[in-house]
Order: sequence, then C-alpha cells, then structure tokens
Amino acid sequence: MTRFIEGADRSQALLLPECLDDYVGHDSPVRVIDAFVEMLDLGALGFRVEPEATGRPGYHPGVMLRIYIYGYLNQIQSSRRLERECGRNLELIWLTGRLKPDFKTIADFRRNNGPAIRRVCREFFALCRGLSLLDSDLVAIDGSRFKAVNAKAKSFTREKLRRKLGEIDAAIEKYLAEVERADEALDKTGWTIPTERLTRTVRKLAHLKKESDRLRGVERRMDETGETQVSLSDPDARAMATTARMPRVVGYNVQTAVEAKHHLIVAHEVTNHGYDRDALHTMALSARDAMGSDMIEVVADKGYYKGEEIVVCDADGIAVTVAKPMTSGASSKGRFDRADFAYDADRDVYVCPTGEDMAYRFSSEEDGKTFRSYWTTACSDCPIKQRCTPSKERRIRCWEHEDVLERVQRRIDDNPDRLALRSMTVEHPFGSIKSWMGATHCTMRRMKHVATEMALHVLAYNFKRVMAIIGIPTMIKAMAA
Repeated sequence: MTRFIEGADRSQALLLPECLDDYVGHDSPVRVIDAFVEMLDLGALGFRVEPEATGRPGYHPGVMLRIYIYGYLNQIQSSRRLERECGRNLELIWLTGRLKPDFKTIADFRRNNGPAIRRVCREFFALCRGLSLLDSDLVAIDGSRFKAVNAKAKSFTREKLRRKLGEIDAAIEKYLAEVERADEALDKTGWTIPTERLTRTVRKLAHLKKESDRLRGVERRMDETGETQVSLSDPDARAMATTARMPRVVGYNVQTAVEAKHHLIVAHEVTNHGYDRDALHTMALSARDAMGSDMIEVVADKGYYKGEEIVVCDADGIAVTVAKPMTSGASSKGRFDRADFAYDADRDVYVCPTGEDMAYRFSSEEDGKTFRSYWTTACSDCPIKQRCTPSKERRIRCWEHEDVLERVQRRIDDNPDRLALRSMTVEHPFGSIKSWMGATHCTMRRMKHVATEMALHVLAYNFKRVMAIIGIPTMIKAMAA
C-alpha cells in the first residue's frame, strides 16, 4: 500500500481524543439548524420543556426538533432511518451530542407536537421578514396534489361502489348459473363438472360474497354519515383529479403562496378539497400577514377564478390577477363571446362589436347574487346578427360586481407576463419538495399529521433557499443577534 494516501489505524489509541466539535465545519448547514433551534422559545411555541418529576428522563424537545429539521433538509423523513443516522452520521452525532433516540420516540415527537412544529415554521417566516427577504409585493399562489397513505383500491365514491357492486353481482350470477347447470346435468345425464373446477367455483363464490358484504358495509357507512367519499387507510384523504397522465390521486391538496423575489414559501395550507377555487382569499390573507405588508398583488391560475373570492380580496385591498377560464359556448360555435362586448362604466352600457349601445334593462336575484341584464333593440337590423346570436336579440347578463372582474382582466391585458411569472415562481417549490419525498406518498395519516409533515417540508425548503441567498455565516449571525 505504499505510494497511496493511507487512513488512520482503527486500533490505534489516541493520547488526546478529538473534540466532537471538530467533526463539523464552521460553514456546515447543521450549525444553522443548531443556531435556529437555540433562538426559539420552545415553551412559548407549545413544546413540553419541563421534565416529569418521576420516571425515566426523556429527550429535550430541542434535540428532537434538531433531528427532524436535519432529516427533512437531507431527504430523510422516516423515523427508522433517522434512528440509524443518529448512530452513524457525524453531523447528527454532533447535532445531538451523541444521543440516539429510538425510532418510536422520534415518530411520537412528530405526531404529538404537530401544532408546535407548525409554529416553528411560522417563526422562520418571521426571521426571513427580519432579514428583509419578504419585501416583495408580488405573491404567486398554487395548489398541488400529494399522495396519501391510501391506495386507490381502498378509496370509494358512490359511483365507484355502484360499479364495483354491479360487477360483483354479475360475477356471482355467472358462477351460480354454472353450479345450477352442473346440477341439472347431473340429474339428467349423470355427468358432473370435475371436482377441481367445482371447488374453484365455490371458492370464488365465497370470495365474491365476502367482498360484496365489505363493500355494502362501506355503502351503509356513507348512508349513515352522509359522506360522498370513504378512504379506508387514511380517512381524511380524498380522490382528486390531477392531470391527463395521472387522472386521479388519493391524497391531499396542498396550497402554497410563494413571494416572487426570492421564491420563499410564505404561507401554506393542507386541505382535502379537490379544487382550488375557494382558497384564493384565505391564502392571500395568510401571505399578506406573513410578509407584514399592507399592499400585495396575488397571481393565480384559472383554477382559482371565482367571483366571490376575487371581490373579497379586492375589498381587503389585495390586487388579484387570475386568468379567466374559457367557458363560452358561443365562441365554440363561431359566434362573438362575452369578451367581444366592451363595458362603458361612465354610461353603464355595453358596446357590441358593431358599436351599438346595449342599455341596462333590469336586475334579478339568483343564488343570493344580483345580476344586471343589458340589450339593444337594434339586433334585428344588424348585418352580422348570425355571428352574434340566433335569438331575437343578444343579451348580456353580468354580476353586480362585474367592475371588479373587469379590473382583473385589465391587469392581465396590461401585463400578460404576470401569468408566466406565476408558473416560474410557485411550481418550482412543489417540484423540489416532491423530489425530496422521492415522488412517493406522505409518511403520516390524517390531515392534521400531514399538515405537520408539510410544515417540515416547507421549513426545509425555506432553509435551503435562505442559505443559498445570504449564506450560512450571515444566517448564524442573524440568529444569534
């Protein structure tokens, strides 16, 4: 082994043992984790910092929190893997002071301290605000589906139950008919089907009846509780539509708000709704509170387009830019759609493509909302009437808050790059987090626990972003201040 760099002799005793602090460099990310946890008031955040007077001593919550932050920063979310790393990973050995909690202790800490862990995530938002990293006035909002610990085969809707039960009933009838034919053949000719085939048929019948009883039990549960979906492994998970390549996923819809300057996640929320349209106002308010700004602009995709949500945001001083879904039936038939009619607010009229004024006629109530109707009597003499409407006249029916929606559309027309900026801002964090998860499901069941898991993912993502933006020494110095 001459002429090669040689390692130390494992059996050689050292006169002066190495210091544990020498295991980790001064610019190591674990020192940032240590400084961050050290600055937290764990008792005020909800962790149990007072030990029991009797019994076996436990681990300090600061130690357990360090383990989890390190784990999620390094794509280690499993409690069993974290237990192994505590005994062989030099950075974790340094971070915990050679402590090695067992996997159950590690898992119980995450399950029992969910609200406190989520407050830790918010504390990091406050740190970022103090470092002037949240001074942008533009926030992008989006949602993404994350798979739950629940297979598709164990998730049921009423339609799926009816289809499955129909298939089982048809199969049962088929096997019963086969047994009946065998009995008739035995009576008439003395011939019967082979014993192996008959045994297999009876076994299949027993299995199908057992499966039918199980599914009818799920159906009774839905009737009793009024649920529209039932998930057997994770009761809070729901089947949600995603993309054409993956049409449905059983899981959770995670909402995030990402500021456009440094791409930090400033707010997040875990829901089990398969749609985004009711989340705009809630996420916008959470983002404004986290950033400590009175005036912010929110950009979202067309999945968030809902008039009531946009109007409430406008009333709270939040400027919204949301793409409008293309749902016009007239446009698909080659006729003028709503966008071809311009509204003149000063005269309260709509102007049609030929320049005719469509005057206000009356208002009506529908689903608690007031709608205003406009039309003109000049349609019968219009030379391009066939391109507008097959009816006597073309009517425009608009909501009483249409002016707010018109302002949203003008923002898009004046600055169409806003929508492209949205995708570049908010979709990358989702891709990063799912990559760290290994493109697999969440490790915990129930929505409150999945919310804790996502808080740790968001905290790890923001940690990495801030370390890349200002550097590790600056972060440590800011936390020690």
